Parts: sequence; structure tokens; C-alpha cells
Amino acid sequence: MGSGSIRRAAGALFRGVLSAYRAKPGTFTDVPTISCASTASPDLTALAAPTAPTAPSAPSATAGRAARPGFPLRTATALAVSGLVASPLLAGTAYADPKAPAPPAKMSQIGGDRLGAPGVQVAPKPGAPKLPGPDALTARSWIVSDAESGKVLAAKNPHWRLAPASTLKMLFADTVLPKFPKNQKHTVKPADLADMGIGSSLVGIKENLSYTVHDLWLGVFLRSGNDAVHTLSAMNGGTKATVVQMQQRAKELNATDTHVVTPDGYDAPGQVSSAYDLSLFARAGLQNADFREYCSTASAQFPGDKGKGGKRASFGIQNTNRLLSGDFDMKPYPGIAGVKNGSTTNAGSTFTGVAQRGDRKLLVTVMHPEKREHNEGYREAAKLLDWGFAAADKVEPVGRLVGPRSEDDGTGAVGPKDKKGAHDNNQAALDSSGGSGGAWTAVGVAGGALALLGAVAFAVHRRRPLPERVRGRRSGK
Repeated sequence: MGSGSIRRAAGALFRGVLSAYRAKPGTFTDVPTISCASTASPDLTALAAPTAPTAPSAPSATAGRAARPGFPLRTATALAVSGLVASPLLAGTAYADPKAPAPPAKMSQIGGDRLGAPGVQVAPKPGAPKLPGPDALTARSWIVSDAESGKVLAAKNPHWRLAPASTLKMLFADTVLPKFPKNQKHTVKPADLADMGIGSSLVGIKENLSYTVHDLWLGVFLRSGNDAVHTLSAMNGGTKATVVQMQQRAKELNATDTHVVTPDGYDAPGQVSSAYDLSLFARAGLQNADFREYCSTASAQFPGDKGKGGKRASFGIQNTNRLLSGDFDMKPYPGIAGVKNGSTTNAGSTFTGVAQRGDRKLLVTVMHPEKREHNEGYREAAKLLDWGFAAADKVEPVGRLVGPRSEDDGTGAVGPKDKKGAHDNNQAALDSSGGSGGAWTAVGVAGGALALLGAVAFAVHRRRPLPERVRGRRSGK
């Protein structure tokens, strides 16, 4: 198996123990959950074991075995792998829900009239490649767009309001990330880890230990750690205050399909977003250099417990974005540089990704594939990226990703008062480069590179986008 295999992920890259085999309704299934021996919340003692996204799993002889302190890691790994191998999902079994809901007859028209119509929207020119058919693209909603110009190349129900799962963490990051310097440290209090949903994906944060903001964001992006989200939310004034700020940020970005209930994307009544809005969040976040760093990091070391003499140990974590880190049944996508994946029982699989070929940078978002095969969301995203790179100059745009309200009314191709000025302002921002506040202008990568952060023990495998001005060379960071 390759370096991204599920065996490696279950063994070498996870710490802690597995608790319950089956995911409960409303729980995360995008990443294996871990018990972190914390007394912060009783919910943390009943976490779900690894399952493939929203798929039925065949019970093993050990299914449902409760976790207990000190449960051997090798045994936990064996249980996880045996349960997954026994699943019909890995045998290639396809399943589509015959009762899948239909999209609304009319949806938001932000970005263009065609984006509010149900069904697939594409305007091919002569010689344009055909989109993959409905058997290959089963997602309820998807969109593929040019990351720089914002032109939408094709879409299917992009404004359908659906549960977003952990892709909502892009909005969380875009809202909170600029507020704290990377080297700031925070000692985790028990209250910081309270009120996380049962089955939450965790990176393994423990109370009464300190973590840098850099550590916490690695936990958010690589392991989709709700414990990292809740810790950062506590630093930001609490989850309620953070949710309010996220909703305000969504409004500023013209993301009117989005209603935020939880900062981590955990299933909650009324919590929705859309493929269109998730693409807006990714595009806004990618303007921040730190956001680009975290979302494109494939693997890293994360602080662990204190050992003898008070020295902190560390353990490896791997990005759960399989187009970035790969898996036993798929290779990393060429040119991929982030952004965020997710999966819950309500949302199914969700994914937003950015990739580059030559000078072309594309964004793709996929929500809730009806075909339930292993890594199906990533496969459909890869098919859309392949088509988009081949078709980019051979289709007419069917809409566009709008800019923030401060620059764009969000209704059509240009702003309300000064149409030319609004377009020029957006393009000037897209063409600029700079620090953490500068606009994202280029992915600038075609594969991974190993960056050493200080000591060898903190090696981080990255596929990271770079501003145009440093394209073709690496910083020493």
C-alpha cells in the first residue's frame, strides 16, 4: 500500500483508542475519531470508530466493543482495519438512494440567473469536451469555477441549501484565523472542550496543556478536529460569539445560502450552506497566506503528552483530504493545494478543492454524492477538475463567483453603481500578491515538497500554494 493507505492512517498517524464501531445519527464520519483521555466532557467517552462516509458497514466480531483506557493501539488499529475491510464499500459496492430529494424549483440567483435553475448548467462551445454523465457525477450539488476570475464553468444546483459538514470550517477559518498570531500559546481549559457533539472528529487536544495557534490550525485543517475548533472559539469569546461572527462574515461574502449554527460543521437543525457559498469561502480564505499554508499541508507533527522531565512528545497527523494526501485506493491529485473535506450522516460527503495546471487555477465543490462508494466525493471532484482543465477555454461561463458586498452587489456580472469599477476592483485584488492580507493569485505547485519546520521531528509534508512573486522557488519556512 502507498503512503496514504488506510492501514498507515489507522496505525502510524492516529493516537488514542477507538470507542464505538458504528457512527450515531448526526455524527462525523469524515475522519476517524479518537479518545483523548480527557475529563472535559462526558461526550468524549462515546466516540464513533472509523467508517467510510455515510456507508453501511458489515459488523465484525468485535463491533461495538467499548473503548477503555490503555487499550493497545495495535489492537485498536486491527479492529479499525478489520471493520473497514469487511465493509462492502471497499469491494466497490455502489448504492444510490432511490428516495433522494429533488432540488428546489427556484434557488438564489446570486452570480447569475442560470445558477438559480435546477439541474446541470453548462454552455459548451464547438469542440468542448462533454461533462461526465449522471452515473459518474451523482452529487446533489456541484460547481466548478475559475479560482482567479470567478467564472463558473459548469454547475448543478449550486445554490441548493444542504448540510455542509466540516467544509464549514473554511468559513470558521476565514473568520477567526486573522485574529491570533501563529506563535500565540493557549492553555486548554476543561470548558474549552465542552459541548462537542458525540462522534466529533478530534486531533487529540488535552486540557491543561498548552498549544500554539499554529498547532490548533493544523488540527483544524488536517484532522478536522472539533476540539481544535472549540479551543479557538473559546479564545475568540466562545462558540456563540464565533457563530455570530461567522454569519456576519458569510453575509459580507454574499453567501446568502448559509446559516451557521455550529462553528465546526457538526450536524445541527437549520445549519446549511451551498456549493456556491462553500466556493466563496474557499476563494476568500485562499487570499490569506496562513490559510493557504494550513489547507495545503499533507502531514505534520502534533504536540502530545508530557513525558518524564516535562518534555512534550509529538505524534504524526495526516490530512484527511484524500486528493491531497492520497489513500490506499487513490493517488493525490496532480496540482492539488487544499482546501477542505467533510462528511456527516446528514451531509453525506462534502468537498471543496483547488488545483492548478499551467496557469489555470480551478475551484471545485461537491456536495452529497448519491453513489456511496469509498472516496466517491473525491472521485467526482477529480472528474470535474479534469473536465474543467480541458474545457476552460471551450465553454461560455454560466455565472460567476461574486465578490464581497463591499465590492459587489452579488446579483449579476458586475456591481450595482459603478459596473466597470467593481470589476476592476475585483480583478486588481485577484492580480495582487502580498502577505497574509494579500489576495490569492496562484497555487504555484504541481506536487508535494518536504518543508522542515525547525527540527526534523517537526517535518511537514506540504503541497502549498505560493504567491505569484515567489513562484518557482521555496521559502525557508
